[in-house]
Amino acid sequence: MTNLNINFKKMLKETKFNAARIIIVGFLWVIIVGTLMLMLPVSSAKGQWTDFVTALFTATTSTCVTGLVVVPTYAYWSLFGKVVILILIQLGGLGIISIATGVLIIIGKKINLKERRLIQESYNLDTSQGVVLHIIRIFSGTFAVEGIGAILYSFRFIPKYGVAKGVWYSVFHAISAFCNAGIDLLGDNSFMAYKGDVLINITTMFLIVVGGIGFIVWWDILKNIKNIRNKKYPLKKFSERLSLHSKIVLTVTAIAIFGGAILTFAFEYNNPETLGTLKTGEKILASFFQSVTLRTAGFCTIDQAGLRNASVLLAFFLMLMGGSPMGTAGGIKTTTVALLFLDVKSVVTGKNATEAFKRRINRDNIKNALAVMTMAISILMIAVIALTFTETGSLTKICYEAFSAIGTVGLSMNFTASLSLAGKLIIIVLMFFGRIGPITIVIALARKRRIDQHIKDLPEKKVLIG
Repeated sequence: MTNLNINFKKMLKETKFNAARIIIVGFLWVIIVGTLMLMLPVSSAKGQWTDFVTALFTATTSTCVTGLVVVPTYAYWSLFGKVVILILIQLGGLGIISIATGVLIIIGKKINLKERRLIQESYNLDTSQGVVLHIIRIFSGTFAVEGIGAILYSFRFIPKYGVAKGVWYSVFHAISAFCNAGIDLLGDNSFMAYKGDVLINITTMFLIVVGGIGFIVWWDILKNIKNIRNKKYPLKKFSERLSLHSKIVLTVTAIAIFGGAILTFAFEYNNPETLGTLKTGEKILASFFQSVTLRTAGFCTIDQAGLRNASVLLAFFLMLMGGSPMGTAGGIKTTTVALLFLDVKSVVTGKNATEAFKRRINRDNIKNALAVMTMAISILMIAVIALTFTETGSLTKICYEAFSAIGTVGLSMNFTASLSLAGKLIIIVLMFFGRIGPITIVIALARKRRIDQHIKDLPEKKVLIG
Protein backbone atom coordinates (compact mmCIF):
# COMPACT_ATOMS: atom_id res chain seq x y z
CA MET A 1 0.00 0.00 0.00
CA THR A 2 2.87 2.35 0.79
CA ASN A 3 4.29 1.75 -2.67
CA LEU A 4 0.94 2.71 -4.22
CA ASN A 5 1.01 5.95 -2.28
CA ILE A 6 4.61 6.69 -3.35
CA ASN A 7 3.91 5.85 -6.99
CA PHE A 8 0.79 8.01 -7.06
CA LYS A 9 2.64 10.98 -5.59
CA LYS A 10 5.59 10.41 -7.92
CA MET A 11 3.20 10.43 -10.85
CA LEU A 12 1.76 13.74 -9.62
CA LYS A 13 5.21 15.29 -9.41
CA GLU A 14 6.46 14.07 -12.77
CA THR A 15 3.37 15.13 -14.69
CA LYS A 16 3.05 18.55 -13.01
CA PHE A 17 -0.57 17.81 -12.16
CA ASN A 18 -1.48 17.18 -15.80
CA ALA A 19 -4.63 15.15 -15.14
CA ALA A 20 -4.98 14.15 -18.78
CA ARG A 21 -1.49 12.65 -18.82
CA ILE A 22 -2.04 10.88 -15.50
CA ILE A 23 -5.25 9.30 -16.79
CA ILE A 24 -3.50 8.04 -19.92
CA VAL A 25 -0.48 6.70 -18.03
CA GLY A 26 -2.74 5.18 -15.38
CA PHE A 27 -4.90 3.30 -17.88
CA LEU A 28 -1.80 2.10 -19.75
CA TRP A 29 -0.28 0.86 -16.49
CA VAL A 30 -3.44 -1.06 -15.58
CA ILE A 31 -3.66 -2.58 -19.08
CA ILE A 32 -0.02 -3.68 -19.02
CA VAL A 33 -0.35 -5.30 -15.59
CA GLY A 34 -3.62 -6.93 -16.64
CA THR A 35 -2.01 -8.24 -19.81
CA LEU A 36 0.87 -9.83 -17.91
CA MET A 37 -1.52 -11.47 -15.45
CA LEU A 38 -3.76 -12.84 -18.20
CA MET A 39 -0.76 -14.31 -20.00
CA LEU A 40 -0.03 -16.58 -17.03
CA PRO A 41 -1.06 -20.26 -17.27
CA VAL A 42 -3.18 -19.86 -14.13
CA SER A 43 -5.43 -17.42 -16.03
CA SER A 44 -6.48 -19.85 -18.77
CA ALA A 45 -8.90 -22.74 -18.29
CA LYS A 46 -6.45 -25.20 -19.87
CA GLY A 47 -3.53 -24.00 -17.76
CA GLN A 48 -1.50 -22.84 -20.73
CA TRP A 49 0.30 -19.60 -21.54
CA THR A 50 -1.83 -17.07 -23.43
CA ASP A 51 -0.24 -15.21 -26.32
CA PHE A 52 0.55 -11.54 -25.80
CA VAL A 53 -1.96 -10.09 -28.31
CA THR A 54 -4.90 -12.10 -26.94
CA ALA A 55 -4.03 -11.09 -23.38
CA LEU A 56 -3.50 -7.46 -24.43
CA PHE A 57 -6.81 -7.37 -26.32
CA THR A 58 -8.68 -8.85 -23.33
CA ALA A 59 -7.00 -6.54 -20.82
CA THR A 60 -7.78 -3.51 -23.01
CA THR A 61 -11.40 -4.44 -23.65
CA SER A 62 -11.87 -5.01 -19.89
CA THR A 63 -10.11 -1.88 -18.65
CA CYS A 64 -11.70 0.27 -21.34
CA VAL A 65 -15.05 -1.37 -20.49
CA THR A 66 -15.73 -2.25 -24.11
CA GLY A 67 -16.69 -5.92 -24.32
CA LEU A 68 -15.26 -7.03 -27.65
CA VAL A 69 -13.50 -10.37 -27.17
CA VAL A 70 -11.28 -12.53 -29.38
CA VAL A 71 -11.75 -15.62 -27.20
CA PRO A 72 -14.95 -16.67 -25.36
CA THR A 73 -14.72 -15.35 -21.80
CA TYR A 74 -16.82 -18.11 -20.26
CA ALA A 75 -14.75 -20.95 -21.81
CA TYR A 76 -11.20 -19.71 -22.32
CA TRP A 77 -10.40 -18.12 -18.97
CA SER A 78 -10.10 -19.85 -15.62
CA LEU A 79 -11.74 -18.55 -12.45
CA PHE A 80 -8.54 -16.63 -11.70
CA GLY A 81 -8.56 -15.12 -15.19
CA LYS A 82 -12.21 -14.13 -14.86
CA VAL A 83 -11.51 -12.46 -11.51
CA VAL A 84 -8.67 -10.50 -13.14
CA ILE A 85 -11.05 -9.44 -15.91
CA LEU A 86 -13.68 -8.38 -13.36
CA ILE A 87 -11.13 -6.31 -11.42
CA LEU A 88 -10.02 -4.63 -14.65
CA ILE A 89 -13.66 -3.84 -15.48
CA GLN A 90 -14.21 -2.27 -12.06
CA LEU A 91 -10.99 -0.27 -12.30
CA GLY A 92 -11.85 0.94 -15.79
CA GLY A 93 -15.41 1.82 -14.86
CA LEU A 94 -14.54 3.84 -11.77
CA GLY A 95 -11.50 5.50 -13.34
CA ILE A 96 -7.83 5.67 -12.43
CA ILE A 97 -8.02 8.86 -10.35
CA SER A 98 -10.95 7.53 -8.29
CA ILE A 99 -9.21 4.21 -7.64
CA ALA A 100 -5.89 5.79 -6.67
CA THR A 101 -7.59 8.28 -4.36
CA GLY A 102 -9.80 5.56 -2.91
CA VAL A 103 -6.73 3.48 -2.03
CA LEU A 104 -5.16 6.45 -0.23
CA ILE A 105 -8.39 7.00 1.73
CA ILE A 106 -8.65 3.31 2.68
CA ILE A 107 -5.08 3.15 4.00
CA GLY A 108 -5.68 6.33 5.99
CA LYS A 109 -3.45 8.70 4.04
CA LYS A 110 -4.42 12.35 4.07
CA ILE A 111 -5.25 13.82 0.66
CA ASN A 112 -3.09 16.93 0.33
CA LEU A 113 -3.83 20.11 -1.59
CA LYS A 114 -1.98 19.04 -4.75
CA GLU A 115 -3.91 15.76 -4.89
CA ARG A 116 -7.18 17.61 -4.32
CA ARG A 117 -6.37 19.88 -7.25
CA LEU A 118 -5.75 16.82 -9.40
CA ILE A 119 -9.14 15.33 -8.48
CA GLN A 120 -10.80 18.68 -9.14
CA GLU A 121 -9.21 18.88 -12.58
CA SER A 122 -9.99 15.26 -13.42
CA TYR A 123 -13.69 15.64 -12.66
CA ASN A 124 -13.94 19.21 -13.95
CA LEU A 125 -15.23 20.43 -10.58
CA ASP A 126 -15.63 24.12 -9.76
CA THR A 127 -13.73 23.87 -6.48
CA SER A 128 -11.31 21.57 -4.68
CA GLN A 129 -13.45 21.67 -1.55
CA GLY A 130 -15.29 18.44 -0.86
CA VAL A 131 -13.37 16.39 -3.44
CA VAL A 132 -12.67 13.61 -0.93
CA LEU A 133 -16.38 13.36 -0.19
CA HIS A 134 -16.87 13.33 -3.97
CA ILE A 135 -14.72 10.20 -4.27
CA ILE A 136 -16.36 8.52 -1.27
CA ARG A 137 -19.78 9.09 -2.85
CA ILE A 138 -18.58 7.56 -6.11
CA PHE A 139 -17.46 4.40 -4.32
CA SER A 140 -20.46 4.08 -2.02
CA GLY A 141 -22.92 4.78 -4.84
CA THR A 142 -21.21 2.35 -7.19
CA PHE A 143 -21.13 -0.53 -4.73
CA ALA A 144 -24.70 0.14 -3.63
CA VAL A 145 -26.08 0.04 -7.18
CA GLU A 146 -23.96 -2.96 -8.13
CA GLY A 147 -25.16 -4.72 -4.97
CA ILE A 148 -28.80 -4.09 -5.87
CA GLY A 149 -28.14 -5.43 -9.37
CA ALA A 150 -26.43 -8.55 -8.01
CA ILE A 151 -29.35 -9.28 -5.70
CA LEU A 152 -31.86 -8.95 -8.54
CA TYR A 153 -29.76 -11.17 -10.84
CA SER A 154 -29.48 -13.78 -8.11
CA PHE A 155 -33.21 -14.55 -8.38
CA ARG A 156 -32.47 -16.04 -11.80
CA PHE A 157 -28.88 -17.22 -11.57
CA ILE A 158 -28.94 -19.02 -8.19
CA PRO A 159 -31.87 -21.32 -9.10
CA LYS A 160 -30.17 -22.12 -12.42
CA TYR A 161 -26.50 -22.43 -11.41
CA GLY A 162 -26.61 -23.13 -7.67
CA VAL A 163 -25.66 -20.84 -4.78
CA ALA A 164 -21.89 -20.44 -5.29
CA LYS A 165 -21.90 -20.13 -9.08
CA GLY A 166 -25.17 -18.18 -9.03
CA VAL A 167 -23.76 -15.56 -6.66
CA TRP A 168 -20.55 -15.31 -8.72
CA TYR A 169 -22.53 -14.85 -11.93
CA SER A 170 -24.77 -12.26 -10.27
CA VAL A 171 -21.85 -10.20 -9.00
CA PHE A 172 -19.90 -10.46 -12.26
CA HIS A 173 -22.77 -9.37 -14.49
CA ALA A 174 -23.90 -6.61 -12.11
CA ILE A 175 -20.43 -5.05 -12.21
CA SER A 176 -20.08 -5.61 -15.96
CA ALA A 177 -23.49 -4.02 -16.63
CA PHE A 178 -22.99 -1.04 -14.31
CA CYS A 179 -19.55 -0.36 -15.77
CA ASN A 180 -21.06 -0.66 -19.27
CA ALA A 181 -18.50 -3.37 -20.09
CA GLY A 182 -20.77 -5.91 -21.77
CA ILE A 183 -18.55 -8.89 -20.92
CA ASP A 184 -20.58 -11.92 -19.82
CA LEU A 185 -20.12 -15.53 -18.71
CA LEU A 186 -23.34 -16.89 -20.20
CA GLY A 187 -21.97 -18.33 -23.46
CA ASP A 188 -21.63 -17.35 -27.08
CA ASN A 189 -25.10 -15.76 -27.27
CA SER A 190 -24.84 -13.24 -24.43
CA PHE A 191 -28.33 -12.56 -22.97
CA MET A 192 -30.25 -13.98 -25.95
CA ALA A 193 -31.65 -16.79 -23.81
CA TYR A 194 -33.23 -14.15 -21.58
CA LYS A 195 -34.76 -11.96 -24.30
CA GLY A 196 -38.24 -12.47 -22.80
CA ASP A 197 -37.18 -12.35 -19.14
CA VAL A 198 -38.47 -9.07 -17.71
CA LEU A 199 -36.37 -9.23 -14.52
CA ILE A 200 -33.06 -9.81 -16.35
CA ASN A 201 -33.83 -7.18 -19.00
CA ILE A 202 -35.01 -4.48 -16.58
CA THR A 203 -32.13 -5.12 -14.16
CA THR A 204 -29.54 -4.96 -16.92
CA MET A 205 -31.01 -1.81 -18.47
CA PHE A 206 -31.25 -0.18 -15.03
CA LEU A 207 -27.57 -0.85 -14.32
CA ILE A 208 -26.46 0.34 -17.76
CA VAL A 209 -28.45 3.58 -17.62
CA VAL A 210 -27.55 4.43 -14.01
CA GLY A 211 -23.87 3.83 -14.70
CA GLY A 212 -24.03 5.75 -17.96
CA ILE A 213 -25.74 8.98 -16.86
CA GLY A 214 -22.81 9.97 -14.65
CA PHE A 215 -22.19 10.49 -10.96
CA ILE A 216 -22.83 14.25 -11.14
CA VAL A 217 -26.41 13.64 -12.28
CA TRP A 218 -26.89 11.13 -9.46
CA TRP A 219 -26.00 13.66 -6.80
CA ASP A 220 -28.04 16.40 -8.39
CA ILE A 221 -31.14 14.17 -8.41
CA LEU A 222 -30.56 12.92 -4.85
CA LYS A 223 -29.94 16.45 -3.58
CA ASN A 224 -33.22 17.65 -5.05
CA ILE A 225 -35.12 14.66 -3.67
CA LYS A 226 -33.69 15.42 -0.23
CA ASN A 227 -34.71 19.08 -0.48
CA ILE A 228 -38.23 18.11 -1.50
CA ARG A 229 -38.49 15.68 1.42
CA ASN A 230 -37.32 18.49 3.73
CA LYS A 231 -40.04 20.67 2.19
CA LYS A 232 -37.61 23.31 0.93
CA TYR A 233 -39.66 23.45 -2.27
CA PRO A 234 -42.60 21.47 -3.76
CA LEU A 235 -42.32 18.43 -6.03
CA LYS A 236 -43.43 20.43 -9.07
CA LYS A 237 -40.21 22.45 -8.77
CA PHE A 238 -38.03 19.32 -9.09
CA SER A 239 -37.15 19.70 -12.75
CA GLU A 240 -36.55 23.44 -12.41
CA ARG A 241 -34.03 22.88 -9.62
CA LEU A 242 -31.91 20.44 -11.59
CA SER A 243 -28.65 21.80 -12.99
CA LEU A 244 -28.39 22.53 -16.71
CA HIS A 245 -26.00 19.61 -17.08
CA SER A 246 -28.50 17.19 -15.52
CA LYS A 247 -31.36 18.51 -17.63
CA ILE A 248 -29.39 18.02 -20.85
CA VAL A 249 -28.16 14.54 -19.86
CA LEU A 250 -31.57 13.28 -18.77
CA THR A 251 -33.32 14.78 -21.81
CA VAL A 252 -30.88 13.35 -24.36
CA THR A 253 -30.78 9.99 -22.55
CA ALA A 254 -34.58 9.72 -22.62
CA ILE A 255 -34.75 10.71 -26.29
CA ALA A 256 -32.01 8.21 -27.19
CA ILE A 257 -33.60 5.34 -25.28
CA PHE A 258 -37.18 5.82 -26.42
CA GLY A 259 -36.27 7.02 -29.91
CA GLY A 260 -33.86 4.13 -30.40
CA ALA A 261 -36.41 1.61 -29.13
CA ILE A 262 -39.22 2.92 -31.36
CA LEU A 263 -37.01 2.91 -34.46
CA THR A 264 -35.61 -0.56 -33.68
CA PHE A 265 -39.14 -1.88 -33.20
CA ALA A 266 -40.20 -0.38 -36.54
CA PHE A 267 -37.11 -1.47 -38.49
CA GLU A 268 -36.92 -5.01 -37.14
CA TYR A 269 -40.60 -5.79 -36.48
CA ASN A 270 -40.93 -8.51 -39.13
CA ASN A 271 -37.25 -9.42 -39.50
CA PRO A 272 -37.06 -13.17 -38.77
CA GLU A 273 -33.38 -12.88 -37.84
CA THR A 274 -34.06 -10.46 -34.97
CA LEU A 275 -37.55 -9.54 -33.71
CA GLY A 276 -39.76 -11.22 -36.31
CA THR A 277 -40.35 -14.49 -34.43
CA LEU A 278 -40.99 -12.87 -31.03
CA LYS A 279 -44.30 -12.04 -29.37
CA THR A 280 -45.29 -8.36 -29.26
CA GLY A 281 -44.27 -7.94 -25.62
CA GLU A 282 -40.91 -9.56 -26.27
CA LYS A 283 -40.40 -7.35 -29.32
CA ILE A 284 -40.94 -4.23 -27.21
CA LEU A 285 -38.62 -5.50 -24.47
CA ALA A 286 -35.92 -6.48 -26.96
CA SER A 287 -36.22 -3.12 -28.75
CA PHE A 288 -35.64 -1.20 -25.54
CA PHE A 289 -32.76 -3.49 -24.57
CA GLN A 290 -31.13 -2.97 -27.96
CA SER A 291 -31.54 0.81 -27.67
CA VAL A 292 -29.97 0.87 -24.20
CA THR A 293 -27.14 -1.58 -24.85
CA LEU A 294 -26.03 0.21 -28.04
CA ARG A 295 -24.95 3.17 -25.95
CA THR A 296 -21.71 1.48 -24.76
CA ALA A 297 -23.06 -1.54 -22.85
CA GLY A 298 -22.38 -4.49 -25.17
CA PHE A 299 -24.85 -7.13 -24.00
CA CYS A 300 -27.37 -8.32 -26.56
CA THR A 301 -30.66 -10.21 -26.73
CA ILE A 302 -30.87 -10.24 -30.55
CA ASP A 303 -28.31 -11.27 -33.16
CA GLN A 304 -26.42 -8.16 -34.33
CA ALA A 305 -25.43 -9.85 -37.59
CA GLY A 306 -29.08 -10.10 -38.55
CA LEU A 307 -29.87 -6.39 -38.28
CA ARG A 308 -31.23 -4.57 -41.31
CA ASN A 309 -29.28 -1.68 -42.82
CA ALA A 310 -31.51 0.96 -41.24
CA SER A 311 -30.90 -0.54 -37.78
CA VAL A 312 -27.16 -0.67 -38.45
CA LEU A 313 -27.10 3.05 -39.27
CA LEU A 314 -29.10 3.75 -36.09
CA ALA A 315 -26.58 1.65 -34.17
CA PHE A 316 -23.67 3.69 -35.55
CA PHE A 317 -25.17 6.90 -34.19
CA LEU A 318 -26.07 5.50 -30.77
CA MET A 319 -22.70 3.78 -30.35
CA LEU A 320 -20.76 6.91 -31.23
CA MET A 321 -22.84 9.06 -28.88
CA GLY A 322 -22.45 6.72 -25.90
CA GLY A 323 -23.23 7.76 -22.35
CA SER A 324 -22.70 10.91 -20.30
CA PRO A 325 -19.69 12.63 -18.70
CA MET A 326 -18.32 11.41 -15.34
CA GLY A 327 -20.03 8.05 -15.75
CA THR A 328 -18.92 4.55 -16.68
CA ALA A 329 -19.95 4.74 -20.34
CA GLY A 330 -17.81 5.64 -23.35
CA GLY A 331 -18.54 7.45 -26.61
CA ILE A 332 -18.33 11.15 -27.34
CA LYS A 333 -21.05 11.69 -24.70
CA THR A 334 -24.66 12.85 -24.75
CA THR A 335 -23.75 16.44 -23.84
CA THR A 336 -21.42 16.71 -26.83
CA VAL A 337 -24.20 15.70 -29.21
CA ALA A 338 -26.67 18.00 -27.46
CA LEU A 339 -24.41 21.07 -27.61
CA LEU A 340 -23.63 20.57 -31.29
CA PHE A 341 -27.32 20.13 -32.09
CA LEU A 342 -28.25 23.23 -30.10
CA ASP A 343 -25.50 25.24 -31.80
CA VAL A 344 -26.76 24.20 -35.24
CA LYS A 345 -30.28 25.09 -34.13
CA SER A 346 -29.14 28.57 -33.08
CA VAL A 347 -27.58 29.13 -36.52
CA VAL A 348 -30.66 27.90 -38.38
CA THR A 349 -32.99 30.04 -36.28
CA GLY A 350 -30.77 33.11 -36.62
CA LYS A 351 -29.85 33.45 -32.94
CA ASN A 352 -26.54 34.94 -31.84
CA ALA A 353 -26.13 32.60 -28.87
CA THR A 354 -26.64 28.92 -28.16
CA GLU A 355 -29.19 28.31 -25.45
CA ALA A 356 -30.85 25.44 -23.59
CA PHE A 357 -33.54 25.53 -20.89
CA LYS A 358 -33.39 29.33 -20.81
CA ARG A 359 -29.64 29.33 -20.23
CA ARG A 360 -26.90 30.53 -22.58
CA ILE A 361 -24.20 27.97 -23.35
CA ASN A 362 -20.58 29.04 -22.95
CA ARG A 363 -18.80 29.26 -26.32
CA ASP A 364 -15.82 27.29 -24.99
CA ASN A 365 -18.20 24.39 -24.33
CA ILE A 366 -19.30 24.46 -27.96
CA LYS A 367 -15.70 24.55 -29.20
CA ASN A 368 -14.78 21.63 -26.94
CA ALA A 369 -17.75 19.62 -28.19
CA LEU A 370 -16.76 20.31 -31.80
CA ALA A 371 -13.18 19.26 -31.07
CA VAL A 372 -14.30 15.99 -29.45
CA MET A 373 -16.64 15.15 -32.34
CA THR A 374 -14.07 16.05 -35.01
CA MET A 375 -11.27 14.05 -33.43
CA ALA A 376 -13.47 11.02 -32.80
CA ILE A 377 -14.78 10.91 -36.36
CA SER A 378 -11.31 11.53 -37.82
CA ILE A 379 -9.72 8.68 -35.88
CA LEU A 380 -12.71 6.46 -36.61
CA MET A 381 -12.47 7.04 -40.36
CA ILE A 382 -8.71 6.43 -40.39
CA ALA A 383 -9.27 3.18 -38.52
CA VAL A 384 -12.04 2.04 -40.88
CA ILE A 385 -9.86 2.70 -43.91
CA ALA A 386 -7.00 0.77 -42.30
CA LEU A 387 -9.31 -2.14 -41.44
CA THR A 388 -10.51 -2.40 -45.04
CA PHE A 389 -6.89 -3.17 -45.98
CA THR A 390 -6.21 -5.63 -43.16
CA GLU A 391 -9.56 -7.49 -43.02
CA THR A 392 -11.58 -9.47 -45.56
CA GLY A 393 -15.03 -8.89 -44.04
CA SER A 394 -17.77 -6.68 -45.48
CA LEU A 395 -17.63 -2.92 -45.01
CA THR A 396 -20.73 -3.13 -42.80
CA LYS A 397 -19.07 -5.58 -40.40
CA ILE A 398 -15.85 -3.57 -40.36
CA CYS A 399 -17.67 -0.31 -39.63
CA TYR A 400 -19.80 -1.98 -36.96
CA GLU A 401 -16.66 -3.29 -35.26
CA ALA A 402 -14.92 0.09 -35.44
CA PHE A 403 -17.91 2.08 -34.14
CA SER A 404 -18.37 -0.49 -31.38
CA ALA A 405 -14.72 -0.18 -30.37
CA ILE A 406 -14.48 3.62 -30.31
CA GLY A 407 -17.83 3.85 -28.52
CA THR A 408 -16.62 1.17 -26.05
CA VAL A 409 -19.81 -0.74 -26.82
CA GLY A 410 -18.63 -4.29 -27.34
CA LEU A 411 -21.28 -5.44 -29.82
CA SER A 412 -20.10 -7.28 -32.91
CA MET A 413 -21.51 -8.94 -36.00
CA ASN A 414 -19.61 -12.11 -35.04
CA PHE A 415 -16.48 -10.53 -36.50
CA THR A 416 -14.05 -9.90 -33.61
CA ALA A 417 -12.66 -13.42 -33.35
CA SER A 418 -11.75 -13.42 -37.06
CA LEU A 419 -9.67 -10.22 -36.91
CA SER A 420 -6.12 -10.41 -38.19
CA LEU A 421 -3.19 -9.44 -35.97
CA ALA A 422 -3.14 -5.95 -37.50
CA GLY A 423 -6.92 -5.69 -37.13
CA LYS A 424 -6.74 -6.60 -33.44
CA LEU A 425 -4.12 -3.92 -32.85
CA ILE A 426 -6.25 -1.31 -34.63
CA ILE A 427 -9.29 -2.23 -32.52
CA ILE A 428 -7.15 -2.08 -29.36
CA VAL A 429 -6.14 1.50 -30.24
CA LEU A 430 -9.78 2.42 -30.93
CA MET A 431 -10.94 0.94 -27.62
CA PHE A 432 -8.24 2.84 -25.75
CA PHE A 433 -9.09 6.12 -27.48
CA GLY A 434 -12.80 5.52 -26.93
CA ARG A 435 -12.28 5.31 -23.18
CA ILE A 436 -9.49 7.90 -22.91
CA GLY A 437 -9.87 10.28 -25.85
CA PRO A 438 -12.99 12.26 -25.01
CA ILE A 439 -12.02 12.46 -21.33
CA THR A 440 -8.53 13.70 -22.14
CA ILE A 441 -9.79 16.21 -24.71
CA VAL A 442 -12.36 17.70 -22.36
CA ILE A 443 -9.87 18.01 -19.51
CA ALA A 444 -7.19 19.51 -21.75
CA LEU A 445 -9.49 22.01 -23.48
CA ALA A 446 -11.50 22.98 -20.41
CA ARG A 447 -8.53 24.64 -18.75
CA LYS A 448 -8.17 28.39 -18.56
CA ARG A 449 -6.48 29.46 -21.77
CA ARG A 450 -3.66 31.93 -22.12
CA ILE A 451 -4.55 34.72 -24.51
CA ASP A 452 -2.00 34.74 -27.29
CA GLN A 453 -1.33 38.41 -27.95
CA HIS A 454 0.09 37.61 -31.39
CA ILE A 455 -3.19 36.05 -32.51
CA LYS A 456 -5.24 38.70 -30.74
CA ASP A 457 -3.57 41.48 -32.74
CA LEU A 458 -4.14 39.81 -36.11
CA PRO A 459 -6.84 41.35 -38.34
CA GLU A 460 -10.12 39.45 -38.36
CA LYS A 461 -11.52 38.14 -41.64
CA LYS A 462 -14.49 36.06 -42.71
CA VAL A 463 -14.41 32.86 -44.77
CA LEU A 464 -17.24 31.74 -47.03
CA ILE A 465 -19.15 28.75 -45.65
CA GLY A 466 -21.58 26.46 -47.49
